[in-house]
Amino acid sequence: MTNLIFGTSATSTRQSVALLIGRLALGIVLIAHGWQKFFTYGISGATASFEQMGIPAAGAAAVFAALVELVGGVLLIVGFAVPLVGLLVAIDMAGALIFVHASNGVFVDAGGYELVLVIGALGVVLAGLGAGAYAVDRLIPAARRERVNA
Repeated sequence: MTNLIFGTSATSTRQSVALLIGRLALGIVLIAHGWQKFFTYGISGATASFEQMGIPAAGAAAVFAALVELVGGVLLIVGFAVPLVGLLVAIDMAGALIFVHASNGVFVDAGGYELVLVIGALGVVLAGLGAGAYAVDRLIPAARRERVNA
């Protein structure tokens, strides 16, 4: 059975290794972007940038994006609550696509959407498939997973 928080569906070793590689790669990229929003630009700088790009509720959007990227990236790497984090990443990237990148075409060097599309798509994959066998999610007893999702 699969659930939104822990993603408990069974996977093969090959699938688990593929999910681990995807989680690690995505986690690294997200941590870098979240770190940038928190510590390089600061939330106030990220908010100003979001305002300039025309993102609605720029302050809330900046905090949401920074948290999803930094904390979510860490959670993906350790493999905790992966389906939920994948969903939040997909939502984060949908906002980036709709409000910023879609009108710039595909290529990232022109401000396009190729990076946010790939990140969002991998978020959807992880939301749907979960963490795989090599994750903290697998260490949580089934009884606890069922109580959390009751």
